[in-house]
Amino acid sequence: MAAAEKRVVGAAPAGYTALAVKFGERQRSSHCLLVKEHQVREGAGATHPPRRTLFVLNVPPYCSPDSLSRLFARCGCVQSVDICEKPGEKKEKLTSKFFNCKTVTGFQVAYVVFRKPAGVQAAKALSQEGPLLISTESHPVKTGISKWIASYAASVVDQEELKAEVDAYMQDYDKKIAEEEAKAAKEEGVPDEEGWVKVTRKGRKPGLPRTEAANLRVLEREKRKRARKELLNFYAWQHRETKREHIAQLRKKFEEDKQRIALMRAQRKFRPY
Repeated sequence: MAAAEKRVVGAAPAGYTALAVKFGERQRSSHCLLVKEHQVREGAGATHPPRRTLFVLNVPPYCSPDSLSRLFARCGCVQSVDICEKPGEKKEKLTSKFFNCKTVTGFQVAYVVFRKPAGVQAAKALSQEGPLLISTESHPVKTGISKWIASYAASVVDQEELKAEVDAYMQDYDKKIAEEEAKAAKEEGVPDEEGWVKVTRKGRKPGLPRTEAANLRVLEREKRKRARKELLNFYAWQHRETKREHIAQLRKKFEEDKQRIALMRAQRKFRPY
C-alpha cells in the first residue's frame, strides 16, 4: 500500500506531458491525455505544420473534435482538429455522406493545430492545472439513451438526397468512361514513340480472353486442323489398322446387342390380355 501511495499519478513517458481530464464533474477518477509538440520534416505536410501542431495520444472514444477544440481553446485559437485511428495515418477526404463512413472504436490519436506556436506551449502548461472537463453544462456530451436516439436519427437516410448523390456519381462515372473510350478510339492503331501499337479487345480483331474455356476452344480448333491435314489410308499399314479397328467395333456392338436381347428375353412375361 505504501508503494502504491508513493506512485506518481499522471506520470508520462519521456517527451510527453500528461494532462488530466474528466468526463464530467460527477466523475471522481481522471483520465490522462499524453501531449507533445508534433515534429515533422520541413515540407513533409501542410495539414499538420510544425511548431503549431499538438500531438495528442490516448484520446477516449467519447471525445469528439469539437470537444478537443473547446478543451484547448483556452490556450489559443484552434485552427483544426483531426482525430485518427493510428499515428501518421492520412485522413481521407470524405466524398460521400452515405458511403465509406468508417466508424472508429476505441482510443485514438489527435492532431490539434493552433494559429500561433504559443498555443502548443500553453497546452503543455495545462498539466499544472486541475482536471479538465470534457462534458460541461453548456456543451454536454451525449451518452446512454440520448446518444442512441441521436445515432438512430443520424442513420435514417434521406431517399431524395441519396438518389441525388447516386445520380451525380453515375453521371461522373459515365462521363469518365466515355472519355476513356474516346481516347482509346483515337489512339487505336497509332504507334507510340517507340513504334509499338497498343492492342485492345475492341476493333476488327479483338483479343481473345484469357480463360480456360477459350483455351480449350483454341486447342480443339488446332486439333481439327491437324486432322484435316493428315493423309488417311494412304499407306498399306493404315488400311490394315482401319479395317482392324472397324472389325473390333462391329464385334463390340454385336456383343452388346446379344446382351440386350438376352436381358429382354429374361424380362418377358406371359400376358394373354
